[in-house]
Amino acid sequence: MADFLEQLSDILFLDIETASQMEHFDEVDSRLQPEWLKKEKLIRSENPNPEPGSLYFDRAGIHAEFGQVICVGVGFFQTKKKDKKIYFRSKVFAHEEERELLLEFKALLEKKKWILCAHNGKEFDFPYLCRRMLINGISLPEPLQIAGKKPWEVRHLDTMELWRFGDYKYYTRLELLAAVFGIPSSKDGIDGSEVNATYHLKKDLEKIKKYCQRDVEVTARIYMAMHPQLDDLEIEIVSSEDSKKDHKD
Repeated sequence: MADFLEQLSDILFLDIETASQMEHFDEVDSRLQPEWLKKEKLIRSENPNPEPGSLYFDRAGIHAEFGQVICVGVGFFQTKKKDKKIYFRSKVFAHEEERELLLEFKALLEKKKWILCAHNGKEFDFPYLCRRMLINGISLPEPLQIAGKKPWEVRHLDTMELWRFGDYKYYTRLELLAAVFGIPSSKDGIDGSEVNATYHLKKDLEKIKKYCQRDVEVTARIYMAMHPQLDDLEIEIVSSEDSKKDHKD
């Protein structure tokens, strides 16, 4: 258990929320508009002949070339060896300018040799962050540099991949895992399908930040639930507003 707890403090749990770069398709850069229309033809829809650009608002946010990162939630565990308690500290990076947000997040990644963990992170969060950093002219921090590395050299964990147990056809939503493990839902007041509207139409980034922070906590609790030998440890949640010790060893 001691070795596991030591490694646990090196894991940075994260979740990102994304939105379309523009609210309206006609505001998109003229070079990107035809590229989106080509991609739109590949997106399955109940309407086989949608009006060109009509899928942009709902679907562009999940594509790094047409979307943007609007917040990054992070969290990590701190252990207290003298008592049976571990503390989970979390915060959310958000900024009006995506580049500034990504630079702040990069600064955190460069503080220590983190192991990154996210739900479906290997197929979404990690590559999306890499793409948006490069688009914004930001060099990739070491934890996100995977080119040329052997699989065992990449310090990425994915709770969805862990739950697959080698079954690569198996997709499991974060909410489903939270339900089967008896973990409180993060979908209190908003879910992923509402993020774009909440950001562009309601201008309520604070609501999205809270949702993102809850997703990080749920991901961390799911990871712990996959290690039942630690059931006797009490987890205490400490948000960034409660402590000035965030991200310090």
